[in-house]
This record gives sequence, C-alpha cells and structure tokens, in this order.
Amino acid sequence: MKKLVSPLALVTVVIPTLVALVYFGLLAEDVYISESRVVVRNPDTKSASALNIALDQTGFGTANESNAAVVSYLQSRQAIAEGNEDGLITQAYTGDDVFWFDRFGSLGGTSAEEFYDYFADKLTVTEGAGSEVMTISVRAFDPEEAQEINRRMVRQAETLVNSLSTRAQSDLIEVAQGEVDEAADAARLAALELAGFRDTSGIVDPAQQSEAGLQMISKLQDELIAAQTRLRQLQTYTPQASQIPFLQVQVSELQSEIARERSALTGSRSSLSASMAKYQELQINVEFAEKQLAAARAGLQEARAEARRQQAYLELISAPSLPDYAVEPRRIRSIFATLALGLLAWGVLTMLLIGVREHRD
Repeated sequence: MKKLVSPLALVTVVIPTLVALVYFGLLAEDVYISESRVVVRNPDTKSASALNIALDQTGFGTANESNAAVVSYLQSRQAIAEGNEDGLITQAYTGDDVFWFDRFGSLGGTSAEEFYDYFADKLTVTEGAGSEVMTISVRAFDPEEAQEINRRMVRQAETLVNSLSTRAQSDLIEVAQGEVDEAADAARLAALELAGFRDTSGIVDPAQQSEAGLQMISKLQDELIAAQTRLRQLQTYTPQASQIPFLQVQVSELQSEIARERSALTGSRSSLSASMAKYQELQINVEFAEKQLAAARAGLQEARAEARRQQAYLELISAPSLPDYAVEPRRIRSIFATLALGLLAWGVLTMLLIGVREHRD
C-alpha cells in the first residue's frame, strides 16, 4: 500500500505544490489593476421630447440602454483595434520583460482574434448594483501601461456616447428639415399656379368672395393642419400610439368637411364666372400651403432648440488610477489553494484505490 500511496501523493500533492511555490513565489508576473468610474448623463428621461424619442429609437434613450451600449462597445473587437492603433496594448502583454508563461502568444498563436480573447480577461466593465456608474478595470504587468490603456478605453467610450447623441440629434433635425423643404415646395407651386391664373384670367382682387364661407374653410384648415401635424409626429416618433387611428379619422372628416364647404361656396355664388371659382380655389391652396410651411418651420425651430438643450455625454467620476502595488496574483492564497486541492485529490483517489483493493480481495 505504501508503494501505491507514495507515488500518488507525489503526483497529486508534492509536485503540484512545488510547481505552485516556484511559479507564484518566483516567476508569476505582478498584475496591476487600474480603475476608472464613469456615468452616462442622458437628457431628462421624464420629458417626452422629440429628441428623447429619437434617442429611444437609436437604443440610447435610458441609462440602462446607454450603459449597455458602452459596455458592449468597450468589449468589442473594434474598441480594442482602435485603442491599439499604435501597438501599445499589444506591447503591454508581449514585452520580453514579461514571464513567458504570462506573455501573450507564448503558448499559442498571435492572431488578432486570439489577442481579443486574451485581452477579454484583462478588461472588465461592470455596472454598480442599483447605480448608473460603470467601473472600467484594466489589468496589466506595468502600472503605467494599465493606466494608459484605461485612459484610452475612457476616451473611446466618450467618443461613442458623443457620436450616438449627435447622430440622434442630426436625425431629428433632418426629419424636421425635410418637412420644411416639402412644405416650401408645395407653397411655391401653389403660388406659381395662382400667379399664372391671374395672368391668364385677369382676376386680381378676390373681395367679392363669400367671407363667411372662406372663414369657415380657413378655420377647418387650421384644425386640419393641427391634426395632420400631430398625426405625423406620432407616426414618426411613436408609431404604436393608440391615438393614431382617431387622428386618421379626424383628418379624413376635416378634409371631407373642407370639400363640402368649398362646394357650397362655389354653388352659392353661381353668378360668378368659372374663372372666379378657380381663382378662389387657387387662393385657398396658397393659404393652406403657407400655413403648412409655417407649421413646419416652427417644428424645425423646436427641433433645433431641443437638440441644443439636451445632449447625452459621458461624465468621468474618477480618473484612471495609477496602481502603486500589484493586486494579483494572490501568491500565498494560490499556493495554499493548490495544496488543498492536491490533498483533496489525494484523499479521494486513495479511498477509491482502497475500495478497489478490497473489492478484489
């Protein structure tokens, strides 16, 4: 039995413990950890502004979504590649002064994909429980390199937040500008048609039009513009809103009512010539187009003001630290853990061998 146990103890306890003593006691590289804390400040999430809606549509509207975007980016291949443009990150883990067992590429390939897998263990981004603050931790074999890599990660996170926020603002203003351009084209076309009709018909003064009918049509047009503007905003920013069907019905009814009022106006003035009726129609079209243009311009000004007023940004709570001592590896703990595991393995295997021996006997 002694001959069986002695080699077993040697293999499971003595040799692993000696290896751990040599590695953790003499060879393992000191690991320095640089930490920084950041938080993404978003526009007021309580306000249902158009910019907040646009930020929501880009997946960047709430603190959780913002943090998730930052975490996902920092852990991506793109972030590592951009931070390693000058080779500093790679050099930090492949230098000749790094012990070969801890050095990247000493036990395998040196491709970019393999370095990504290697660096994933060196970079940690965590969110505090119940807090919007994120902690960025970088492990390296040199304290200054750990701090510099952390600085680069923070800068890249800041660039990402600014880019996403700027994109959301640009999209919002672009939509509003498109509505202004469309309304301006419609107003220009209506004015040209009216001017052309004046030239051909000789009608310049519409004073004999029915004022009451025109006022009613103008009032209905105001209601129609308000309903269409509200409907367009809901369809653009909150397409699932329950008010959309109601507004669509309201717009249709207002259009029908305007058509009836126009018909009544033309019929009540049967003494007017056909050219006068045409003039009235063109004049109404011009007024309607001008009102639409004014509403679109007001929407554009509101969008620009909102974009200036609200800006998501990354705030640095604590700058990347310069570690003054190595946190890892935990040498004594690792040696005793190796010893404990060896003793456990030796005990289990010894009991199994005793059972086998007794079974044979």
